[in-house]
Amino acid sequence: MGTDTGLRRLALGTLLAAFPGDTPPDWALRLLTEGLAGHTLFGGNVRDPGQVAALTAALRAARTDAIVAIDEEGGDVTRLAHATGSPYPGNAALGAVGDVKLTRRVYRAIGDELAALGITVDLAPTVDVNSAEDNPVIGTRSFGADPVRVAAHSAAAVAGLQAAGIAACAKHFPGHGATVADSHYELPTVDVPLDVLRGRDLPPFAAVVDAGVQAIMTAHIRVPVLTGADPATFSHAVLVGLLRREYGFTGTIITDALEMKGASMAAGGTGPAAVRALAAGADLLCIGAKVDEALVERVVEEIVTALGDGRLALARVEEAAGRAAALAARTGTGIPAQPSPDGLGYAAARRAIRVEGTPPELGTPLVVQLFSASTIAEGRVPWGLGPHLDRSEQLRVVATEIDADALRELAGDRPIVLVGRNLHRLPGAPELVERLAARHPVTVVEMGWPARWRPAGVRAFVLTYGASHANGRAAAEALGLVG
Repeated sequence: MGTDTGLRRLALGTLLAAFPGDTPPDWALRLLTEGLAGHTLFGGNVRDPGQVAALTAALRAARTDAIVAIDEEGGDVTRLAHATGSPYPGNAALGAVGDVKLTRRVYRAIGDELAALGITVDLAPTVDVNSAEDNPVIGTRSFGADPVRVAAHSAAAVAGLQAAGIAACAKHFPGHGATVADSHYELPTVDVPLDVLRGRDLPPFAAVVDAGVQAIMTAHIRVPVLTGADPATFSHAVLVGLLRREYGFTGTIITDALEMKGASMAAGGTGPAAVRALAAGADLLCIGAKVDEALVERVVEEIVTALGDGRLALARVEEAAGRAAALAARTGTGIPAQPSPDGLGYAAARRAIRVEGTPPELGTPLVVQLFSASTIAEGRVPWGLGPHLDRSEQLRVVATEIDADALRELAGDRPIVLVGRNLHRLPGAPELVERLAARHPVTVVEMGWPARWRPAGVRAFVLTYGASHANGRAAAEALGLVG
């Protein structure tokens, strides 16, 4: 590895890039032939199954062992079904059902779908314990707030994916569930003693290690007791001391996207972030979604320079590239798909529905969906009851821009079904719901994280534990709005 060419190939072997469009550009293919470990697919790469299969075939034609990764969590985070919403409920719904065999079946079905399309690594499941109900980025992506329940379902999800020949990547180590900030935009802090982490956040990671998970993703969160002022992604104490030595993980450590502010701002850019992550013990560096050839080349140059100036040891980068190559070699094994029942995800979503109170006779209600912004992790995926309504009128409104009296006038003698996500923290939503319910029959459908808040005066409060296509269908059926 003494030549610049050799060092460049070594650096490329630690990188997971991405590209725009539904066909790989020439540079994305050429970098694979030059040693790039692989690419991550996002919604912009997905048009239909045939197109995705052709895209992954083109990547594999450039490099037979290319890693092709995707964030396919089911529920609110889907890339394959970004145009319609996922046909599977997400982790919060599966955790609410409480059937680990169902969780394994759902993830096996997701894995079979990915395998059929030529995808090899699923950047899932999310195994964070969502202990903060105001968590802006995990929420319904979590199996729940109980570490024991989350651990059991996390292990089942990993088993389901990997039974289909897909490498699972559990995330986000050492646990993003207690944060009230989004690491896409800033560096969140979880300032608790180590024994709290061991009792609350870490049990699911111990469970997935025991289940043989092939990859674990780092979190761009600050845990002062372990990381000081840095994110966990840059912490040798977290990645090596805790994950490898204490928990015995021998697989591939993948970073969360280094373009995220929680990493890039802390390091002074994506290239320096790559160097710091490698030095800390990460193996495969996810650059992010907005990637072009120039960015990849800048990251490679930074790694090669760091090998020359002593910031990185050659043996450390060789170890990282070796673990990335081992992950590529263990995936795409051609395991036959296991037939799953038609409508598996929809049946699972129906089992998760909880109805508190008694809805009024709805007939053809006015359905009011309150706008809420999507996280970067979710993307702009359609959600709500709209696609499942036979006759009812639906309005989409911003809670702070609509008056309760105006909605009552629009509804007339019809009851109102008000649909939202994370209503307890949506600006203007709690006040609007309670003003409306004080003088009108209102049923609330909460499609976000099930907080403790319940609005006064509503006839019924429906919890779906997610906003996937399957969750929306289940809620519409539970309220008798589907013919």
